[in-house]
Amino acid sequence: MKAARLLNNAGIADFSVRAFSTSGQKYADQHYKLLVVGGGAGGCGTASKFASKLGKGQVAVVDPSSTHYYQPMWTLVGGGLKSLAQSARPMESLLPKEATWFKQKVASFQPDENSVTLESGDKISYDFMVVAVGLQLRYDKVKGLLDALETPGVGSNYSDKYVEKTAAAIKNFPSGGNALFTFPNTPIKCAGAPQKIMYIAEEAFRESGRKANIEYHSSLAVLFGVKKYADALWKVVEDRGINVNLRHSLIEVKADSKEAVFQHLDTNETITRPYDMLHVTPPMSTPDALGTNKQISNEGGFLDVDKNTLQHVKYPNIFGIGDCTSVPTAKTAAAVASQLGIMRKNLGAALNGKAPEAQYDGYTSCPLVTGRKTCVLAEFDFQAPPQPLETFPVNQAKERTSMYMMKAHVMPELYWHGLVKGWWEGPAVFRKLFRFGMST
Repeated sequence: MKAARLLNNAGIADFSVRAFSTSGQKYADQHYKLLVVGGGAGGCGTASKFASKLGKGQVAVVDPSSTHYYQPMWTLVGGGLKSLAQSARPMESLLPKEATWFKQKVASFQPDENSVTLESGDKISYDFMVVAVGLQLRYDKVKGLLDALETPGVGSNYSDKYVEKTAAAIKNFPSGGNALFTFPNTPIKCAGAPQKIMYIAEEAFRESGRKANIEYHSSLAVLFGVKKYADALWKVVEDRGINVNLRHSLIEVKADSKEAVFQHLDTNETITRPYDMLHVTPPMSTPDALGTNKQISNEGGFLDVDKNTLQHVKYPNIFGIGDCTSVPTAKTAAAVASQLGIMRKNLGAALNGKAPEAQYDGYTSCPLVTGRKTCVLAEFDFQAPPQPLETFPVNQAKERTSMYMMKAHVMPELYWHGLVKGWWEGPAVFRKLFRFGMST
């Protein structure tokens, strides 16, 4: 440790056990009561929830990131309404002090051995594991996209590397130009985000007197997955003259000619559209270590858990939370919050040798920002088709300034001081209060 302090003081590295597992010898074969793989909202929230209960040295977190981002804010960053810095916190400031942090990726899972192998080659064994690795962005799956993202006018609100390019594209958009917005042919996190930025951009163009041909190209067959909110959004796009093209998947971007190529998923026909601005939502998948491990993932590469208990269908000492799981609900931070309450009860029961009994109702939420001051607060479950599961005793399909203020100013505070600290478990208690205890 003395050598580590010397290196740190020299500005070379931080080799503390908490911050970094560095040695295949020194840190190999460590064992923890609870191993949390992933340091996003679900991972931080779970670690915070259990580290104080289990005690120092009993919980480990594996995540390579030095910075933790509140990604739901990136719609507003891309719209020029917030800064990227406002969405960031040091990872170490969010993890509980009682936990050990391995600043690496997991290279492989060995569920039959109750262990994982880190990229360094170190092995960590566990009594229980929570997988919270989220989704990875696959910009490489669209031909020419990575090159196009290095050119002006092309941005993506899903990456800290490209989100500020979206704001620049809106600012520099020429009057009379074409603005294209896409939704890929894969599951994604925050399925409303691809069109939120479109509404912000349209408002910016209109209020600055710039004419624009705006097109939304979505691989989905519907504008939004919940009919109540889809009906409201259809009115928005119709009132604003936005052209919606469903079942269209982006397959190539030609940066030199500023053209985007789409494939119609039902007819396989391709169309090419010129652009002056292009906002791309990339294809997504679970990280390779999970997606390729058929012992713990399903056919789609998602951690195979019971949708109600969040417990793995094969390995009872494995639980999952958030975007990487097979739970059939929209992948949002709001879903993570509600799942955290289920995790508290069911993982807590399993740690005490009891069967998990708490049932997740599929609650998720998508604040559908429609401008710089308006928002439709969509809240719903995972029924087929999904049904509204609303908190407030008002029509939440209506655009409201109050909902925008909550999205822009209240939800970030709930995230930083509630969710990632293990306290915020969603609005169910408020829903009961506003509904006078009656089920919605």
